[in-house]
Amino acid sequence: MTNPIHKDWKPATKLVHGGTTRSGFGETSEALFLTQGYIYESAEAAEARFIGELPGYIYSRYANPTVAMFEQRMCELEGAEAARATASGMAAVNSAIMSCVRAGDHFIAPKALFGSCRYIIEQILPRYGVESTLIDGTDIEQWKAAIRPNTKAAFLESPTNPTLDVIDIQAVADIIHGVGGRLIVDNVFATAIWQAPLTLGADVVIYSATKHIDGQGRCLGGIVLSDKKWIEEEFHDMYKHTGPAMSPFNAWVLLKGLETLPLRVERQTSTAAKIADLLAESSAVSRVIYPGRADHPQADLVQKQMRGGSTMLAFDLSGGKEAAFKFSNALQIVKLSNNLGDAKSLITHPATTTHQSVAEEARLELGITDHTLRLSVGLEDPEDLLDDVRQALASI
Repeated sequence: MTNPIHKDWKPATKLVHGGTTRSGFGETSEALFLTQGYIYESAEAAEARFIGELPGYIYSRYANPTVAMFEQRMCELEGAEAARATASGMAAVNSAIMSCVRAGDHFIAPKALFGSCRYIIEQILPRYGVESTLIDGTDIEQWKAAIRPNTKAAFLESPTNPTLDVIDIQAVADIIHGVGGRLIVDNVFATAIWQAPLTLGADVVIYSATKHIDGQGRCLGGIVLSDKKWIEEEFHDMYKHTGPAMSPFNAWVLLKGLETLPLRVERQTSTAAKIADLLAESSAVSRVIYPGRADHPQADLVQKQMRGGSTMLAFDLSGGKEAAFKFSNALQIVKLSNNLGDAKSLITHPATTTHQSVAEEARLELGITDHTLRLSVGLEDPEDLLDDVRQALASI
């Protein structure tokens, strides 16, 4: 028994009921199907299922009832036709990119990317004969200049990790589509609550479900969403044969996370805005970057393509690395961790953690200095978090 799809449902309703398939027991909570394989009624039925004449599951490496519920629920939220869930966010990034390019193709991406994403583009793609160009993603003229006749795909984060640059998704999509390429957008920092890349022209949207979708630090996961034709004809075979599959248990955990996603993101975003304002008033802080503030470098674009700010913010402390470390160590509620999107507020020093593998010159070009900190705001009481930030500022 499958829950019917209602396109007019609001996101919060879709995230509780979307994609649910119930067994004959009529369970309230989604069932967890911890199985590797499936039994066929006959050899003829097995043959029919393998050649696609008979619907049903074959092997959980590429299809599982619990994972399918997670994929369908994400499709309803995102407005996508199809999706495949992966074992991690980076598995989603890698498999999406590799499904778009072949030897001899050209690929474009902004310089402002998570360190592992840059590694794929700068180190892995060249091994397979794919050339790439890294640009300033906020400069549309650079996107235009980078285009070649053999440009097959582009990838971007918006907002970016960790400096929260916002890139014009619609403008980039128009440029990439002009040569028949596909645009892949990592929507993690905005979340599906505040930004809908497919409506802005993106062809593929990816998430590290490890972040806000789980939201409680429990498991890894990722997902790739797009149109049905691309998922089935370009993506699925690579996914099936290379095996970046999501665990059914993780899919079940993520289904539970989706039920509270809007509540968590809205609360975290509200608190993040208050902390950004507090930091902006401090003489110990030389720069605050938050998409909800009027002084954000792309404030007009934020208003155009995002429905809200972010649970994330970045800021620079006067006093260099020593001040950044002292501030981080002085925090009592906020924890030191390189993860984000958690119920717990988390802070990290990108230059020595998430972007440590990026050359210093490249980091500085992106605005990631020794005194830059990235804060992921959690679900603690807002006043407690503000007090924690105040006392940490006082310590430096």
